[in-house]
Amino acid sequence: MKYLIGVDLGTTNIKGALYDEEGHLLANESAAYETDHTKKGMAEQNPEDWWEGARRIFKTIHSSVGKEIINQIAGICVSSQTPTLLPVNQDGEPLRKAMIWMDSRAQKEMERILDDIGFDHYVRITGMLPDVSFIPPKLLWYVNHERALFDKTSWFVQANGYINYRLTNVFSMDMDQASLTQCLDVSTGTWAEEIESAVGVDFGKYFPAPVTNDTVIGCVTKEAANETGLCEGTAVVAGSSDAIAAMYASGLSKLGEASEISGSSSLVFAGTQSRPTDYHTVGAHACSIEGIPYVFNAPITATGSSVKWYLRHFGLYEEQIEKEEGIKIYDTLNREVLESPPGSGGAMFFPYLMGERAPLWNNHAKGMFIGLSMSTTRKDMIRAIFEGTAYALKSVIDEFKRNGTEVNSLRVVGGGALSESWLKIKASILNVPVYVLDEKTGDVPFGDALIAGLAVGVYHNLTETIKKIIQVKKVIQPDKEWVEVYEKRYPFFRRFYSVLDESLKTYDRTIAN
Repeated sequence: MKYLIGVDLGTTNIKGALYDEEGHLLANESAAYETDHTKKGMAEQNPEDWWEGARRIFKTIHSSVGKEIINQIAGICVSSQTPTLLPVNQDGEPLRKAMIWMDSRAQKEMERILDDIGFDHYVRITGMLPDVSFIPPKLLWYVNHERALFDKTSWFVQANGYINYRLTNVFSMDMDQASLTQCLDVSTGTWAEEIESAVGVDFGKYFPAPVTNDTVIGCVTKEAANETGLCEGTAVVAGSSDAIAAMYASGLSKLGEASEISGSSSLVFAGTQSRPTDYHTVGAHACSIEGIPYVFNAPITATGSSVKWYLRHFGLYEEQIEKEEGIKIYDTLNREVLESPPGSGGAMFFPYLMGERAPLWNNHAKGMFIGLSMSTTRKDMIRAIFEGTAYALKSVIDEFKRNGTEVNSLRVVGGGALSESWLKIKASILNVPVYVLDEKTGDVPFGDALIAGLAVGVYHNLTETIKKIIQVKKVIQPDKEWVEVYEKRYPFFRRFYSVLDESLKTYDRTIAN
């Protein structure tokens, strides 16, 4: 029996798990870390917090299963949030905190780059809409605002690349992460010279050469083995974005299926027969799953984060119930959602608390409640948040369909899959069944383990492996009465925002000044 470790470094925590080759979960651990938002638009994380979390995961696995199994680990794969700007010196030491995808300070730099290249041409080069969440504007901001640090920079690495370096002493970047930086020319697979020129940085000099996700980039060093409890010489794989690992973990295996990785943000996928030419709303990438030539990939910024926002600022009642009755805060929330009617008594929530990525790609989008009245209750507002995030999901699925694919079912993994109330709302808004996966195989680290297994030869056919190992635990069907309500309400969700969009853009500039 061979064993595999998958690790996912997300926006709020890092989690990892050990699996045997048949997909059985043997040990897992996680660790949270903070994001620094002390300045407007700032979203930074300390990479040492990432490494400390990874060490905790590896040590826990070691103590849980013992040295005999540790010695039989065939490979390790790390995925991560993306994109991230982390400058390091020649010894791999971080020169500053990492600017994660959520950091939005570089709006002026984004506008300058587009002035140089042109919006449409930028889209043709990168295959995606421009946004401050990507690397070019962040890199230009770094050059302009922290020149002394830039002069000391030897490499820029992604979040999983930093963990890989600490394990192997090898600087690396997987092709998936590279394509999501917006520094790559998708038509040639090489660094985009025109974007290099606009930013004023030689990408080939500062970025590790991209390799495929399942490339073994090195092995655990003696020093890393001493720090983690891993076996020296264990293979480490290039890895991927959390999106691709999550797609594998969701069991997506045929056309007509979509999947959502539901966490603080959501990642949405669906297979498609041909690569679309319209990149203005969603992206598409080549896929190695048999029968799915390409896969749509679209991020929604604040799904789970919207729920957490409510609890952080308005969740005193739920906190009191947890304290007095011992009922978990999310269990109370899920019960309260069902005590409000579908449509939330007319209240509608727009989950754009941090702007929005797909399908709007607008940093100026704002979180909003619309339709409040004197009869609106707290429970209506909670349900409106659940419904608003599901409307945002539907707006992405509709773009998938507009670009030529069908969606007949939705697979959901991640923290959002634990809320049956939320799943029923999604099923009814999309009017498709929602599949909930077995906990031991539906999480992102399992997708990493699949990539590791493919890289080291434990698995030879990823498609068949996915079909064999990943099991559906429960199916949530749409509620017919809810469907009727949502079919009437959803067009207003789209219409209200389209009417307000230009005003919100002007308002955003007013606030900035």
